[in-house]
Amino acid sequence: MLIIGAGLAGLACARRLTQSGLTCTVLESSDGIGGRIRTDRVEGFQLDRGFQIFLTGYPEARKTLNYATLDLMPFHPGALIRYDSRFHLMSDLFRRPQDLVQTLVSPIGSLADKLRLLRVRRDALHQRLCSEKSDPARPTHEVLQAYQFSDAMVTRFFQPFLSGVFLETELTTPCWIFELVWGAFCRGAIALPRDGMGAIAQQLAAPLPPGTIRLNQAVQHIQGSSVRLESGEQLTSDVLVVATDHATAARLRGDQGARTSARSSMTLYFDAPAAPQRGPWLILNGEGNGLVRTVCVLSEAAPSYAPTGRALISVTTTEQIGAHDDFVQAVRLFLQSWFGSQVDGWRHLRTDHIHYTLPPIDLLSPGNRIASPRVAAGLYLCGDYRESGTLDGALLSGRKAAEAVLSDYDLS
Repeated sequence: MLIIGAGLAGLACARRLTQSGLTCTVLESSDGIGGRIRTDRVEGFQLDRGFQIFLTGYPEARKTLNYATLDLMPFHPGALIRYDSRFHLMSDLFRRPQDLVQTLVSPIGSLADKLRLLRVRRDALHQRLCSEKSDPARPTHEVLQAYQFSDAMVTRFFQPFLSGVFLETELTTPCWIFELVWGAFCRGAIALPRDGMGAIAQQLAAPLPPGTIRLNQAVQHIQGSSVRLESGEQLTSDVLVVATDHATAARLRGDQGARTSARSSMTLYFDAPAAPQRGPWLILNGEGNGLVRTVCVLSEAAPSYAPTGRALISVTTTEQIGAHDDFVQAVRLFLQSWFGSQVDGWRHLRTDHIHYTLPPIDLLSPGNRIASPRVAAGLYLCGDYRESGTLDGALLSGRKAAEAVLSDYDLS
């Protein structure tokens, strides 16, 4: 059996197949596993490929991963929101009741809005958010309107928070994905593995037999059960699983009319002598303007991300960043309005522009959850775009593809 792609979907598929005693080969075009979930070591820092966080409340991740081995390091449940030239606290009061007063008096929405948050929390945890307020495909912004949140609450909290998750500012992401993600936020922690997000891929690959994964093996095209590598090597298998992003899968299958647009992200990493804000917080831009979307001092949550005595800061930006020739300096100037002159002492480590961070929203149909991974005899597809477009969706899609193979060939 051949699997194209050693991202989370491909690794989850390979792991499930090998658990059933089957032999498979995973072909990966790059020099490492994990796809977008990779971590690089740079001058003693751990730099994920773009800003990433792990939600321990994801249902498939809970079944698949060993959290204790990942040594997860949590953020505080909530966020600091920059609004009206100050930082304001919004906490999950079920897990940080000590923040009650600060959360209730903050100008990020009214008291009624904060009570409505409790209703959304309850409905997301009980998977009633879509069924009670909308159909599964209804946009998230319409769901928030149905709960009667004020415009202030939407613009100062939901938009900056969810745009950092969904990488789109209009909140057109379908309700069923909002329910999945919001439920995961409420059910578990926001965390980082001690050894970086890439540790998730390493854990999935660890049980695979030696030689299962072949790196630097770019596939040129597939035809039937045959795979031709760019090196010229031809491989044949009765079962072929394409575990890539949607655009690559379409290209390999010769689908020239497939949609190729995806949601991208820009993350800048800085080395600082000290954290500009203490505590493991996500910091959001609630002002509704400017270059910066979120700031996070990663080393405040996971000290392993930075050398002793240093702070690692990630800054995610809006698409407006492309209009600036010297965008690093533009980001510095913006952040000086938040943190003052200390920003001058920050050293720029790297900028990650991830062109394919999340799949196009129009691919994420609730019908994907019941669609078969088998698209032709012996040919299967998996990837985050086949489910919810999330890390959890990638894991689930990989397992579903493997179980479809086992069922079709009576191997389970």
